[in-house]
Amino acid sequence: MNRYILKTRLLFCLLILLVPQGLWAQELYTGYIKDAATQQPLGGVTIQASSGHKSMSQPNGRFTLETPAVIERIAFTFLGYKSQDIVNPRTGQELQVLLQPTAASLQEVVVTGYETGRPLLQTAGAVSLIDREVIARFDESSLTRAVNTVPGVRMEERAPASYRLSIRGSTLRSPYGIRNVKIYFNGIPFTEANGTTALNLLDAGNIGSIEILKGPTASLYGAGTGGTVLLEPQRPVPGSHTLEVGTTIGDYGLRRYAATAGVATENSSILVQYTKQKYGGYREQAAMDRDVLLLSSEFKLSARQTLAANLMYSNLYYELPGGLTQEQYNQDPRQARGGQFGSVAQQASLDLEGINIGLKQEYDFNDSFRNTTALYGLHKFKDNPFNTDYERNTNQEFGGRTSFAYTQQLGSILATYTLGGEFQRGFEAARTYDNNGGTPGNLRTDDEVVAKAGFVFAQAELELPAGIIATAALSLNDARYEITRLGSGAYKYEKDFDGVLSPRVAILKQLTDKITAHASVSSGFSPPTEEEILTSDGQLNEDLEAEKGTNYEAGIRGSLADSRFNFDVVGFYFNLKETIVSQQDVSSVAVFRNVGSTRQKGVETSMAYTLLNQPTQTLSLLKVWASYTYSHFRFREYQKGETDLSGKKLTGVAPHAVTAGLDFNTRVGLYLNLTGNYADRIPLNDENTVYATSYVVAAAKLGLRKQLGAHFGLDVFGGVDNLTDEKYSLGNDLNAFGGRFFQPAPDRNYYGGISLKYTL
Repeated sequence: MNRYILKTRLLFCLLILLVPQGLWAQELYTGYIKDAATQQPLGGVTIQASSGHKSMSQPNGRFTLETPAVIERIAFTFLGYKSQDIVNPRTGQELQVLLQPTAASLQEVVVTGYETGRPLLQTAGAVSLIDREVIARFDESSLTRAVNTVPGVRMEERAPASYRLSIRGSTLRSPYGIRNVKIYFNGIPFTEANGTTALNLLDAGNIGSIEILKGPTASLYGAGTGGTVLLEPQRPVPGSHTLEVGTTIGDYGLRRYAATAGVATENSSILVQYTKQKYGGYREQAAMDRDVLLLSSEFKLSARQTLAANLMYSNLYYELPGGLTQEQYNQDPRQARGGQFGSVAQQASLDLEGINIGLKQEYDFNDSFRNTTALYGLHKFKDNPFNTDYERNTNQEFGGRTSFAYTQQLGSILATYTLGGEFQRGFEAARTYDNNGGTPGNLRTDDEVVAKAGFVFAQAELELPAGIIATAALSLNDARYEITRLGSGAYKYEKDFDGVLSPRVAILKQLTDKITAHASVSSGFSPPTEEEILTSDGQLNEDLEAEKGTNYEAGIRGSLADSRFNFDVVGFYFNLKETIVSQQDVSSVAVFRNVGSTRQKGVETSMAYTLLNQPTQTLSLLKVWASYTYSHFRFREYQKGETDLSGKKLTGVAPHAVTAGLDFNTRVGLYLNLTGNYADRIPLNDENTVYATSYVVAAAKLGLRKQLGAHFGLDVFGGVDNLTDEKYSLGNDLNAFGGRFFQPAPDRNYYGGISLKYTL
């Protein structure tokens, strides 16, 4: 017995001696991982030892890896970056790992717009993507410069925050605001039932990426011939807890402040962002003040269910300087429209306050069948003293969108079927008064407007042998307005635009593993917006009909030279009937009418080449890119009174437009972004007797990004817009009464800013 006890005690002592040896054999490797080009920390990088043990870096780039013994190799891998190995790593010292970003591959860029989530390389359609990096190339006081890097798209500001967006010439019927373009935010309709979009209620900092679908996309997104824009909000990196504050100060009273807090895990994310921007104005009566509070969240409730919610409150005020004649423009471009009904005398401005709430659910019934459903509601108030009247409107709206997708394997063919619908209903109380120097006078009109818009859609996508993807889609669209005038001259008017079928057929062929060609035919239907039927002076435009058009296009995209050179070329022919054009009457009120048809032919090209991508060198990244748009747009049939304008150039469209840029990064965090824009002469009236001159403008932004210790990231920058000090007009008033066509853009102006980010 004593002998047994002795053996037990000896064994216990041996274990006591061996356990510490096992503990002592544990090896700990620590360090930081950064983007070699930008010096920004990388979270989510997979770290794997040759022993098989794994770890993952934190949002601040910090990593720890524990192994039971000394290892021969550590591998670092991250999507979008070249893998890197460290041989015979040493413990007890901080490892500094610089991952080299790979050149952008079109095979990795996912397109969500056609509901199938395919890479851009496998998408049969004219699509342009603007990521966060492009938006941040500029000072973020406006989306205009980032959007204008895209071929076939032109964004203008008639006044600060007064956006106008054209996709392939669609501003012809948009004297102000955004029309004939459907916009979504996080998959939720942002364009209202009446066809208008208050994009200026968003701040550029709210947006993480922009996806632009050009031409008629009615097969999936309802009525519209001008294209669709899909906005995605910024989201925090999984596993991060961050707080970021920043400010930008510039010429002409530019002041911009932003604060963002984000928390994210593998299954949830919450982002709260507040931005405030003030601008004194380059021109007289051109100040702007905007506050935006955004709450964006996403929760993965289970392996099959994801719920996202957005809440946005915006308060925007901006002044309207008005258009100038050629003589006034040449004399002093900084002046506002003058006279008895001038912009200063009438305090012409626009005050918008709104709240938008959206809820979206994604649910996978199984691996083959899924559903996405979104619901939203909004309330908006507009106070708009104009040169000749005063509008006060209140708008309430709700709506929703749902789509079901089913994937099936049919022998060697993979098929995806999508079926869904969308409905919107808005109610607006619209009142018009006399404008007595910026205060409402006598009531002119008192209207109640109900706008309803809806459609159902279906799509089939077949992945065929020989690298062919075929798509067929169809939608049935409907729109209806009910206008009730109260008080004197009371009446009720109803306009129901008959349901229209809008088909789309597309085919894509994989030529090589990095190059594809595509072609498509699509039809679009675009009813007039409420503002085109019921003009700002209270007049009813009963004869206005919907536009209808057919678009033919073909393109090729891909990459060469080990994905360092990316290109995308598309040509199109668009035949539009019942074209809507705008004219200004003697009181500067825009009126609209159908004028026959237009023919729009064009070529859109974008390309980018990474000349250098060597993170270990002083100059770590050098990249050039460019986009070019050729637009041969003509009125096909247009009789204006006694004058035949058939064959004239389409108003407001530049035949040639070029944007080019250069990106320069160094290993120490210094960066430089250069951008140049060229726009050809633009006809400003349907008769083509007045043109805006061509111009070349350049912009530059220089900055330094540094990681300060384990938790802080710093970005200090300065820049200049209109480096060439070009005198040009941006956001021209088309067919303006009295020759007031020109809206002068700012001359050379400077800005600077700082951003500080704290990561737990």
